[in-house]
Amino acid sequence: MAQQLQRKNQTLHCSASLHSNPTLPRKDELPVHGVSEKVIGVLGGGQLGRMLCQAASKLAIKIAILDPLVNCPASSLAYYHMVGNFDDSTTVQKFAKRCDVLTVEIEHVDVATLEILEQQGIDCQPRASTIRIIQDKYLQKVHFSQHGIPLPEFMQIDDLEGAKKAGDLFGYPLMVKSRRLAYDGRGNAVAKSAEELSSAIFALDGFERGLYVEKWAPFVKELSVVIARCRDNSMSCYPVVETIHKENICHIVKAPASVSWEIKNLATDVAYKAVSSLEGAGIFAVELFLTEDGQILLNEVAPRPHNSGHHTIESCKTSQFEQHLRAVLGLPLGDPSMITPAAIMYNILGEEEGEPGFYIANQLMQRALSISGAFVHWYNKPEMRKQRKMGHITIVGRSMSAVENLLSSTLDEASEKPAVEPRVGIIMGSDSDFPVMRDAAKVLDTFGVPYEIKIVSAHRTPHWMFSYASSAQERGIQIIIAGAGGAAHLPGMVASLTPLPVIGVPVRASTLDGIDSLLSIVQMPRGVPVATVAINNATNAGLLAVRMLGVADVDLLSRMSQFQEDTKKNVLRKAEKLEKDGWDLQ
Repeated sequence: MAQQLQRKNQTLHCSASLHSNPTLPRKDELPVHGVSEKVIGVLGGGQLGRMLCQAASKLAIKIAILDPLVNCPASSLAYYHMVGNFDDSTTVQKFAKRCDVLTVEIEHVDVATLEILEQQGIDCQPRASTIRIIQDKYLQKVHFSQHGIPLPEFMQIDDLEGAKKAGDLFGYPLMVKSRRLAYDGRGNAVAKSAEELSSAIFALDGFERGLYVEKWAPFVKELSVVIARCRDNSMSCYPVVETIHKENICHIVKAPASVSWEIKNLATDVAYKAVSSLEGAGIFAVELFLTEDGQILLNEVAPRPHNSGHHTIESCKTSQFEQHLRAVLGLPLGDPSMITPAAIMYNILGEEEGEPGFYIANQLMQRALSISGAFVHWYNKPEMRKQRKMGHITIVGRSMSAVENLLSSTLDEASEKPAVEPRVGIIMGSDSDFPVMRDAAKVLDTFGVPYEIKIVSAHRTPHWMFSYASSAQERGIQIIIAGAGGAAHLPGMVASLTPLPVIGVPVRASTLDGIDSLLSIVQMPRGVPVATVAINNATNAGLLAVRMLGVADVDLLSRMSQFQEDTKKNVLRKAEKLEKDGWDLQ
């Protein structure tokens, strides 16, 4: 009835304006029901398409997929599934007519058809020009080289003689690569000598698809940077991650990468420059090499959501999949920052063919489901094959050490659940300091904060002190409480070796009543801060550590508030007793 009344009012309004020239609202002025009413067409319905559909469901965005498999991973979640090949021109053109925006979950599509569709006014994101560059890895190298982006040296080869010349020029080992259809371990072969060139070329099916070679990059780590680029060319960058490969297939992703701030900035700059040279909106994953001498070299770029960004579903404010949808639709980009200190992603790869492989994967996922902070993703692929990506597990936690230990216990059937990792390190120069320092431990016990106690002497065991301080952050320690008497060098020396906060406890020695210890700790040079409490007051050091941890731990903050309330009530009870019984309480 309300709708009838609304229509009636609209009619009366129009008839009353006899001298006006009423027009229908423009298409861009029509009310939008929801975030977007556009249908996004995705070429490909594999695991990336599936996770795009999962992200889309949260925003009620419609995803149509084109995939030849009736039961492909994205099929059950898609708004519409057209069964057909995404490299067939007629099928792609027919599919595109049912979509408002066309994107890809795999770059190995018929780019000539995308170019035709763009000429017909179809909105393709990223642009066909980008797909053409990316799907031919040799052209990709040429393109980025022309834009001044650092790369390993490379050369096209057309025959065995050309490959031998490249080997003479670049040396061995030599990376031989297919120009096309190279992903998930396919299309790469290493020749360790000139004698191995023939077998490497044979392994890549010869020269039919085109080959090129790269000079071996002596990398110490492989990194990846996922960048979102919106339709207005604005960009948003996810934290740099480390990728660990086995047999050229991504095996583990660590977020964030354990590299210096300088390296992170350099990697991000190279990634921004690479993506800026391409056209179109969406997610781009930039794979990089970190070399022994600190250089960042571009390996390759994927113009779509990427394996190195799967962790973002749980570890970041906006997942790479939601970000891709936002970008191609022209919606505001989300915040890519991490919401957890550390995350690790493990690919569930087929270990055996058929049912035995399904059983092994099931047992692994069962163990993962019992781990706090672990998230299991199963792609629901109907066929199990060796080395095929069947799913992934993401584990989030407060430190890389913690999530690595959880992953290890998940992978090892016989492993017991790992012990709770300490958050606070209590150290002292001698066991004679323990009667004082155990008060800090008592406080931490009260608040349920796990800790470790070590004897670490700045003067008698300097190498052990160096090792302890340098590794503390990596092991998951968040705060160090260091007690020292006399010269009291321990807190300052440790603070100079770690980025973690250090709380110094001056311990009263046999002479000078601890004044020497206090003055030594508070007189640290600029740039090496050490928080300090009163002489022998390890209790306050423990309480200060709890407050510092509470900044990012609402449970601890709540317990600290309760501690303060209980302290206040205790004082008020004593005051009431004094008021009632008088000052002579004996």
